[in-house]
Amino acid sequence: MFHNNRLCNLLGIQQPVIQGGMVWCSGWRLASAVSEHGGLGILGAGSMTPDFLREQIGKVRTATRSPFGVNVPLLFSKAEECMQVCIEEHVPVLITSAGSPAKWTAKAHEHGMKVGHVVANVKFAEKAEAAGVDFLICEGVEAGGHNGLEELSTLVLTQLVRKATPLPLVSAGGYADGKGLAAALALGADGIQVGSRFACSIESSASDIYKNHLLKVGTLGTVLTSRGWGPTRVVPNTFVNELQGLERKGASPEEQREFIGTGRSRRGMLEGDLEHGELEIGQIAGLFTGVASVAEIMEQFRTDFLETVQRLTQEL
Repeated sequence: MFHNNRLCNLLGIQQPVIQGGMVWCSGWRLASAVSEHGGLGILGAGSMTPDFLREQIGKVRTATRSPFGVNVPLLFSKAEECMQVCIEEHVPVLITSAGSPAKWTAKAHEHGMKVGHVVANVKFAEKAEAAGVDFLICEGVEAGGHNGLEELSTLVLTQLVRKATPLPLVSAGGYADGKGLAAALALGADGIQVGSRFACSIESSASDIYKNHLLKVGTLGTVLTSRGWGPTRVVPNTFVNELQGLERKGASPEEQREFIGTGRSRRGMLEGDLEHGELEIGQIAGLFTGVASVAEIMEQFRTDFLETVQRLTQEL
């Protein structure tokens, strides 16, 4: 299965499923498990020191011989140091986000790395292609955490980017099973990136308190905060209600940033503070019914995909 898939052939993986590089969720256990079960596991460097990232890379390599990657948000304060670690460690796949990949792509290629870049609109996709990246990840507003100002849905964004570039394309935002994978391929994508479903897995490094709370998102829903300057999809709580109150009163981005402070996502996702932490997650969490293992999630992708394709073929 997927023998002719461009993303699988490019990255050396068995299923066209990339695990999102999520802060506080994407440690070595999750990344190695996803890679070991046929997808591309990703270490989320956005919450790591360079030394800790190097340690995590070593642990992934001990746990699996399959390809894996590292996601580095380029606006991260330690981005330069983390990028240097990735190059020194010859990480198989580098995924950049929140900035321009132009500075690092050629250097990564010199060290045998494949490079992907996360975009939220066509303009950034075209710039990333011009920078020489090997593949693109287009992330719609359904996704958890930080989103694009345009608030384009995954359904629309995938089609727009597919029309604009011939590069291998990964669709992200709103995927949790093989039915979504079939839909993404039908839209012209070559694979999907999955964050929220893996955040709510046994191997996720996030707090069990946070994971179990995600099972209630079906009734709570998710909301976007900071829509005018840095849209972020989260589960509502006391912190979010207070932040939205500031937004309604016309607080400036600077005032909102001061209120948010530092360490909000760590407080919520790693430490399990459900009221005053930032609980980043995508809209798809409303479908979650349990905390599953990576093995179960990856098998569900495979079986759901095959059943969906079979059903559609029978209906033709």
